Amino acid sequence: MISTQNNTPEDNNLYVKRVFIAAGIVALLAIVILIVKVAFNVLLMVLAGTLIAVYFNGLADLIERHTPLQRRASMLISVIGSFIIIGLLFWFMGTKIQQQVSALSEDFPAMVTKLENQIKQYPLGAKALENISGNDSQKLVNTAQNFFRTSFGVLGDIYIIIFLGIFFTISPSLYKDGIVNLIPKRGQPKAKQVIDRLSQVLKGWLKGMMIAMVLIAVLTFLGLSIIGIPMALALAVIAGILNFIPNFGPLMAMVPAVLLGLVNSTQTAIIVAALYILIQTLESNIITPTIQRRMINLPPALLIIAQLLMGTLSGALGIILATPLLAITMVLVEELYVKYNNDKEETGK
Repeated sequence: MISTQNNTPEDNNLYVKRVFIAAGIVALLAIVILIVKVAFNVLLMVLAGTLIAVYFNGLADLIERHTPLQRRASMLISVIGSFIIIGLLFWFMGTKIQQQVSALSEDFPAMVTKLENQIKQYPLGAKALENISGNDSQKLVNTAQNFFRTSFGVLGDIYIIIFLGIFFTISPSLYKDGIVNLIPKRGQPKAKQVIDRLSQVLKGWLKGMMIAMVLIAVLTFLGLSIIGIPMALALAVIAGILNFIPNFGPLMAMVPAVLLGLVNSTQTAIIVAALYILIQTLESNIITPTIQRRMINLPPALLIIAQLLMGTLSGALGIILATPLLAITMVLVEELYVKYNNDKEETGK
């Protein structure tokens, strides 16, 4: 047997010290994880504010390139002009959109009931409905109604995000230099390069997404108006906004339109679904390739995984910002890991 009686007090003290150090590290990691989890929504709001600042700076760059105005005047026009345009849109269209969204929310239970009655006409549909309890159906209806009531507030506390965006817009160099100064001097040139690359990627992505959102909204409004679907303006605005969320957004936007089509007939619902599919096909084959040429190419499966993960962590805000967050992550991996290893291998040769 191995005797432990020869251990000196110094050895015992060293062992106790190591135990306390290990326990302290574990406790510190737990605290850090808890802080990160609690502050994750705040970080997402900072990202949303950064996207607003990227929009303002991108618009100011466009104004500066096509006019003789200086940077300060271009930035002022970018910020004030954007708020004026948004205010005018809400002034002329806000009341009508609000009325249509409210009517859509109130009519949603009746549309679901009518859909259930039509499904019950088929044996497989009736059997599927039997497996759904009344409470589950009511929860589904309530969730859908809450979704339509909050379609214009999914960014969370919009005031904080807007103010963050304005502050980032007023003095972007202050925050950029602050981040760079946190890096050791030998890494500061690379940090500036990465930040500039991130800015270019986010500007290209945001420009493409805004074009896609406007295009989807206009085409949806025209198509629904021709078909004769009521509340076409509200449905078009919802389709344009939800197009900001790849993969899941267009599907969510199609559901209320198809249900409204069922109010008329099954044929009308099929035509509405075909319209949405056609519009999304045009968008994915024309707009999306343009966006991907301006930003890092995101694998579709990886994007869906990121959306599911972010949705689990932060709900609607996480799903909305999953795409730019994944783009930022891909750029960081490419710039700080892939290129670094490639340069290191070339230098080694």
